[in-house]
Amino acid sequence: MNAQALHGHLDALLLAVLERGALHGYAIIEALRVRSDGRLDLPTGTVYPALRRLERAGHVVSAWSTVNGRERRTYELTDAGRRALADQRSGWREFRSTVGRFLDPGTTTVTAG
Repeated sequence: MNAQALHGHLDALLLAVLERGALHGYAIIEALRVRSDGRLDLPTGTVYPALRRLERAGHVVSAWSTVNGRERRTYELTDAGRRALADQRSGWREFRSTVGRFLDPGTTTVTAG
C-alpha cells in the first residue's frame, strides 16, 4: 500500500503507533510495517514530515536520545495528541460505517419509494 492510498489517515496511524509509548522514527516505521503485516512499508520521506507536522500541531513532542550509540529523535504522544487520536477514531468509525453501507456485501440498503 503506498503513501497516497493513506491520504488523510497517516496522522491517525502515527498517533495510534505512539499511543503504546515513545519511539524513534525508524521504530515507528517498523511498527507500521509489523502491525499491518507488511502492507504499510512507508518511506522516511513520508513519515518524518508527518511527524514534524504532528509536532507543530502539539500532538507529539520529540527529544534527542542515544539508542545503541546513535543519536535519534524520539517521539511521544501529548495529551492533545491523545484527544486528537480519539477524535480520529470516532471519525474513522463514522466513515467506515457510512462507506460500508455501499461497499460491504450484505449491508442493508434503504430504497426510496
